[in-house]
Amino acid sequence: MQQEFPGRIGTTVAESEAWWPEQQAANGSQPNILMVILDDTGWSDFGCFGSEINTPAIDGLAEEGLRYTNFHVTPLCSPTRASLLTGRNHHSVGMRFLADADTGFPNSRGCVRPDVPMLPEILRRNGYGTYLAGKWHLAPLNELTPAGPFHNWPLNRGFDRFYGFLDGCTDQYSPELVADNHSIEPPAREGYHLSEDLAQQSIRFLKDHTTYRPHAPFFLQLALGATHAPFQAPREYIEKYIDVFTKGWDKTRSDRLKRQVELCVVPDGTALTERLADVRAWEELSSTEQDVFTHLQAAFAGFLEHADAQIGRVVQALRAMDLYENTIVLVMSDNGASREGGPHGRCRLQRAVFGRPQARRRAGQLAASARRPPGWRPLSGGLGHGGQHAVPPLQAVR
Repeated sequence: MQQEFPGRIGTTVAESEAWWPEQQAANGSQPNILMVILDDTGWSDFGCFGSEINTPAIDGLAEEGLRYTNFHVTPLCSPTRASLLTGRNHHSVGMRFLADADTGFPNSRGCVRPDVPMLPEILRRNGYGTYLAGKWHLAPLNELTPAGPFHNWPLNRGFDRFYGFLDGCTDQYSPELVADNHSIEPPAREGYHLSEDLAQQSIRFLKDHTTYRPHAPFFLQLALGATHAPFQAPREYIEKYIDVFTKGWDKTRSDRLKRQVELCVVPDGTALTERLADVRAWEELSSTEQDVFTHLQAAFAGFLEHADAQIGRVVQALRAMDLYENTIVLVMSDNGASREGGPHGRCRLQRAVFGRPQARRRAGQLAASARRPPGWRPLSGGLGHGGQHAVPPLQAVR
């Protein structure tokens, strides 16, 4: 329907009066928002929550802001992200399960109901520039094609710009990338890594925004693939952690809980939970098993430290552009430690998600990529209680 024209159209220009619609403008007090979402990262994996993994950028945000210790998730990628971006229960918006499947019922359609507004849509209507760099995982698999349909893609759910991947995970060295509404090839440069690329694209979004919309606030969602499998990071990040984890999962768990008590993120006197029934004591493992499992945990730790470095780059860019003091920064994870890793670290996605036996796959395939065996999983989750926690959000408010 054509909008009513409040001006006046006469026979001549002299008899006419021009009119322009009022532009939605920032009121000067609206803060910028940077929301960092990690993937399959447990609540004790950050240094500021007791980990031995080096996360200086995240720890610095925690030091300046707030740490939350009672943050619960669904815990699956798509439902948590749907709840986060709508503020509603995931069943009520159509995302009971992963976006990979439409079960035929209204609570699990593989997408968020079209009548439910999402956070970027609301912010955009109120003058924000809205940007997403990284993982989406809120559109059904059958819609992830070069021809769409695009109605469940980021640009049609409130984001002005998108650079990242649409599915639940991707290879960090050869990702399936999408820019806005079209597929692109990863940059052909030596040493390419997706986490670094997403940080660079986030900084580019910020530079474009401040150059062309300097008076408007922004909402930037940086949704890293880390630490979802496959665990892929530069070798120098991984090798430093081999000696750190040779003590095994039993000693590492007790050490983390001790530090959590010292940091006051769990109450004094919290007892360590018993080892899971399907997890052997570290000392009962063969030397070969200990060596393999140590390397798998080192790969996870290196992946997380490398991701932290990229978060640090984006935070530093905010400082350099004089945006940091007026930006709310939140760091969280969509769910806790993944249970996709079998007893020896082999992927068992079908069993973890659907309860079915896992088909054998050739080594090197993405679906066959190594995960952590279950002995490391409780290390990332609750050490002193039975619930599965994701990383509680860290909020740095100025």
